[in-house]
Amino acid sequence: MNRFSAFALLTLVILFAASPVFAQESGAGGVRWNTITAGFAMAIASSVCGLAQGRAISAACEGLARNPGAAPAIRFALLLGLVLIESLALYTLLIIFLKT
Repeated sequence: MNRFSAFALLTLVILFAASPVFAQESGAGGVRWNTITAGFAMAIASSVCGLAQGRAISAACEGLARNPGAAPAIRFALLLGLVLIESLALYTLLIIFLKT
């Protein structure tokens, strides 16, 4: 089974498992789905942010090891990239506070 087939099958299973949630009445359960969804959104954004920062730092260290003379340019690109990556988590946090 290749990756695409596994991903498609997993997506279908998740969609079919989540369909009974939408069949409930509006007053049933008393669960605030906005809060739960916000927690998942922040967890996903933080994990992606951490992975991207790790890859950026790894690539910068490899670039510095290959060409130490380009340190100022690599350092500037690294810091700019880290700032933009971190803004993903900050924007997600801002949207969470605005929506809940």
